[in-house]
Amino acid sequence: MTDRIRIALAQMNPHEGQLHANAAKIRALRAEAAAGGADLLVTPEFSIAGYPPEDLVLKPAFRAMAEAEIAALAAETADGGPGLIVGGPWCEDGKLYNAAFLLDGGKIVARRAKHELPNYGVFDDKRVFDPGPAPGPVVFRGLRLGLMICEDWWFPAVSETLGESGAELLLSINGSPFEVGKAQSRVDLAVARVVETGLPFVFLNQNCGQDELVFDGASFVLNADRSLALRMPAFQETLTFTDWSRENDGWRCAPQAIAPAMERPAQIYAAMVLGLRDYVNKNGFPGVVLGLSGGIDSAISAAVAADALGPDRVRAVMLPSPYTSQESLEDAAECARLLGIQYDTIPIGPAMDAFHTMLAPSFANRAPDITEENIQSRIRGVTLMALSNKFGNMLLTTGNKSEMSTGYATIYGDMCGGYSVLKDVYKTDVFAVCRWRNENFPAGALGPQGAVMPERVITKPPSAELKPDQKDQDTLPPYEVLDAILNGLVEEERSVDELVAQGFDRALILRVWRMLDRAEYKRRQAPPGVKIGRRAFGRDRRYPITNGFTGLIN
Repeated sequence: MTDRIRIALAQMNPHEGQLHANAAKIRALRAEAAAGGADLLVTPEFSIAGYPPEDLVLKPAFRAMAEAEIAALAAETADGGPGLIVGGPWCEDGKLYNAAFLLDGGKIVARRAKHELPNYGVFDDKRVFDPGPAPGPVVFRGLRLGLMICEDWWFPAVSETLGESGAELLLSINGSPFEVGKAQSRVDLAVARVVETGLPFVFLNQNCGQDELVFDGASFVLNADRSLALRMPAFQETLTFTDWSRENDGWRCAPQAIAPAMERPAQIYAAMVLGLRDYVNKNGFPGVVLGLSGGIDSAISAAVAADALGPDRVRAVMLPSPYTSQESLEDAAECARLLGIQYDTIPIGPAMDAFHTMLAPSFANRAPDITEENIQSRIRGVTLMALSNKFGNMLLTTGNKSEMSTGYATIYGDMCGGYSVLKDVYKTDVFAVCRWRNENFPAGALGPQGAVMPERVITKPPSAELKPDQKDQDTLPPYEVLDAILNGLVEEERSVDELVAQGFDRALILRVWRMLDRAEYKRRQAPPGVKIGRRAFGRDRRYPITNGFTGLIN
């Protein structure tokens, strides 16, 4: 019976579907773990392939390649070095499981299948996986490990079963997506599992961007007395060694560094940076291009891009019209200078004139309206897409969640692009994040230190500048009111009556609800973007476009 063990926790960044490359990364991490004297290396949920695999896992060739990579890793453990826990697919008796594999001594010592399959929000595990049986402990070099996979520990049944069947340590490998505030919620929930079982608990999460999802790492260890023995940095790929010893009342982890908790704007910013960095790099784009208007949304989008990719991979374009203010011209140029990114100016006046001439016969006897405003936005979209096509840089859109909620965006115009970092960020959070970035330099950022935008960009009234003296508030309620109502309607699914009871004006709630409902067709055609809150449009919130339901409007 062993009394001491060193466990290395790999908060790794897998590349979805690159099975051989992921296996190579695990192999390199194992070598590093061996050099550090580890007995066991633990990697996250579905680490051989990246989580969530979605329908990739339904391909027989994909499963066969994953199984071959796991078998090769198992064979390598015959060298007497660290054992290995890796996640991947397991097929048996016509069923497909999301599994954890314990590799040691040159073979697969044990397999455990995910028992609780999430099927809500962003998760569709029940669509592709079968639930495994309630697991028992696995034995690794004299230590009885209660091995779980993500959702298994969000409910008490699995951990209680493991505790009752002799587990000495609860260890969960995870693909747990980021949401603002979720890191603390995980710790609180883990405390409940520790109290119920009397066992120490290890939470290991992957750290990566995967399409709309960001996985923030933020792995941790709780001892049986509920004390926090370790918290790994959020949004950083890292390998950490934990030292365990058997004491009279069970196993205990020696205290490690506790990474500081991140404030809300810092969390949002870090998620946007990681999401964009992995999306661009893993899809092979040389960089990004975006329209830089002199407004706050494009300014923070440019800052995120510079911090994610480096200033030399960001191209900003000012596309002025006759309605563009001198302030906007100055502010856009200053943003580009502060960030050190490429900056070009392409006036759209000639294209506006061409469209006016071309459409004049068809528009005869009709006064200018939103049509002409949308034409400007679409001219900008076509121009930016042309630059994207010509030079290969992905077009980054800059709209925020407040705009996407209310339809205050032009389809085939400012919605053109391949990715949106602000898609799930309300305007009030945009202001907070801009102030935070001007006052802080994020860990791992590739952009410049110091302020990244002029103060005026943050303080001036937002405007699309599609007609003289236009302001967002001409069309939308004040953002602090709008966002509070949207939070109730979208994040919390509140009824109109509930929001009225909270003090909001009924007519205004109805107006916002109608805008939200009517804009669904636009959101269906929007590019992917980083999930930040509880209910992101797309994966979390799926409403029909053709929808006659008016039950929320009393």
